Amino acid sequence: MATEAPMPLSEQFQAYANPAVNPSTTPPAFRTPPKVPDVLTTIYSFPTMEPLRFVHYPANHLHLPLRRDILHRAVIFEGDATRQGTASTKWRNDVHGSGKKIRPQKGTGRARLGDKKSPMLRGGGVAFGPHPRDFSTKLPKKMYDLAWRTALSYRYRRGELILVEDGVDVEMNEPRWIKQIMERNHWGNADGRSLIVTQGVRENLFQAIAGAGEDGRAKTEDDVDVKDLLELGRIIIERSALDGILKDHSSDLNRTVPTAIYS
Repeated sequence: MATEAPMPLSEQFQAYANPAVNPSTTPPAFRTPPKVPDVLTTIYSFPTMEPLRFVHYPANHLHLPLRRDILHRAVIFEGDATRQGTASTKWRNDVHGSGKKIRPQKGTGRARLGDKKSPMLRGGGVAFGPHPRDFSTKLPKKMYDLAWRTALSYRYRRGELILVEDGVDVEMNEPRWIKQIMERNHWGNADGRSLIVTQGVRENLFQAIAGAGEDGRAKTEDDVDVKDLLELGRIIIERSALDGILKDHSSDLNRTVPTAIYS
């Protein structure tokens, strides 16, 4: 008795996916991911701190949950990258001198000893001493970018991220000017110091705060790292500097991949 051979799997799949054969099957429709909710931020005028207007930022920029593990890995990654690794010592083969044996192996009653370059002698080589090396470690870029936005979100939720209008500067480059501003706004040493982040170098501001280091620091957005965002009491940052940081550290946000819906 003859039996019918089964249809190959590839043909079965094509027949199932073909709307003419199987009308209940339609090609999938695609849509973009749902919109991320926004958080509200106030922009102030420096140094009067007069509110100017409100701006919105996505919640995945300034309202992420605290991840201490990611912040720790980012700080260690930055610290390892700053280590010079230039410490160097000489082994006995690197020390200049003769290789002649100092005294006979036996008969003197003293310990066995080789040449004068032995690590046991003063002026000899160093046993197991440091040599130039690279201390830098690796961290995925997406994890590092997430650490940036996690640190900013931590500051935002605590009310320690102060957004100011662009062009932050002082009239004179004397420390007393910046000290008065810090004291009036409760940003100084008594209130945990502050970090001022600008888009570019502000000569008067940077020179003034260099003489008032006990009250805070000033850096450009290119010089700031995750540790700086967590170290001092608060962050006073220009809007353009914040936008630049968020733009440079958003590689883990994939907004272009659509989600499929099957009907």
